[in-house]
Amino acid sequence: MSPAWIYVALGFALFLAVILPPLLDRWKVNAPIVLVTLGLVVGLLPGFRDLDLDPVNHGEAVTHITEFTVLVSLMGVGLALDRPLSFRDLNSWRTWSPTWRLLGVAMPLTIAGVALLAWGPFGVAAPAALLLGAALAPTDPVLASDVQVGGPNAAGSPDGEGDEEIDEEDEVRFALTSEAGLNDGLAFPFVHAAIFLATVGAFSEWGPRWVAWEGVGKIVLGVAVGVALGWAVTRLAFTAKSEDVRFAATGEPLVAIAALLAAYGVAEVVGGYGFLAVFSCAMAVRSFERAHSYHHDMHEVIERLERLLTLIVLLLLGMALTNGLLANLDWRGVALSLALLLVIRPLAGLASFLGHRRSRGLQGFDKRERAVAAFYGVRGIGSLFYLAYAATHAEFEEIRWLWSVVAFTVVVSVYLHGFTAPIAMAWQERGDQARRRANARS
Repeated sequence: MSPAWIYVALGFALFLAVILPPLLDRWKVNAPIVLVTLGLVVGLLPGFRDLDLDPVNHGEAVTHITEFTVLVSLMGVGLALDRPLSFRDLNSWRTWSPTWRLLGVAMPLTIAGVALLAWGPFGVAAPAALLLGAALAPTDPVLASDVQVGGPNAAGSPDGEGDEEIDEEDEVRFALTSEAGLNDGLAFPFVHAAIFLATVGAFSEWGPRWVAWEGVGKIVLGVAVGVALGWAVTRLAFTAKSEDVRFAATGEPLVAIAALLAAYGVAEVVGGYGFLAVFSCAMAVRSFERAHSYHHDMHEVIERLERLLTLIVLLLLGMALTNGLLANLDWRGVALSLALLLVIRPLAGLASFLGHRRSRGLQGFDKRERAVAAFYGVRGIGSLFYLAYAATHAEFEEIRWLWSVVAFTVVVSVYLHGFTAPIAMAWQERGDQARRRANARS
């Protein structure tokens, strides 16, 4: 492809980033479905058919593009959550109970289920099986907009035109959003385990170090860096003596991007998980003067950048699918993908909510809420990043097969979850309304 075609593609992408969102909102159409489908079509057009989009040949580029896309989405998720989380307030931790259950139960069960199914019945080598489980375990903060919360202060925006109160009343949306914000960082230890298994060998050779450092140390460092930088940003933005640098007063939203880059960079330099640092930074920023309109300003600029990056990644993914990315897909990959989306994740999600009771006197998850929260573990760009990251740090004989399986799973998730999410959320919300009417009568 000539440089001129690249400019045409970039210009076309920017126009789509501006034009598509309002049109799709008006028509109630899922944006990722449109973008992947458009990519599939574009990949068949003259001038694009010979474009080299092989992720194995461009591992570093794929890693950095997907990495930055996920980082931007994590910042957006952290700024969007209205529910506070304080280290010193035990009750605030209880209100996040659905999140801890999904992270502590559903995610490990999902990793184990995919890895064991791939390694046992399907005969995939242990390192590749574990990598597949780790890459496909995180839910996606980029593609799951239909089942996530709205922006910051959605229920009480200054102009009075905010959406319905999502964070405080809709436990399902909150659980899925906060899960997506945290599990992108918490899947990293399992990706590293797959890399060690492929490069070092037996668990006994690297297990203790992995538990202490990848499993604990890097998580603590990532969260600590994010909270510290978030605290510093809020003091500068909201309480600086000089109004010129009190960004909340001037309404400068680019501070959100600066905070994102700084949090990720510092965390990676000191050895922590940058994904967790970015999400923690956003949560720390969000915790200060929660009702201030500046949070909405920051979230808006992050949302615009996320929209552009997501558009580019999904278009490229669709184009790659029609240019050989699925060439190594076999019945095992199809079976694993469908098993994950239709059996493993839903059962793991249901197991995580056994005995769950809502905090603050609210009722526990009813059957509808549990079903929706368990089923809508959307797979997406995070899975592409983890696979690309691992492929640049170790050699996996099945790497082309892994790319075919992960790409197929992401696309099936986009269509499956995208088409059914509006119906499922409406079904769950009807249940909520019926329960509230019953409580009112009693």
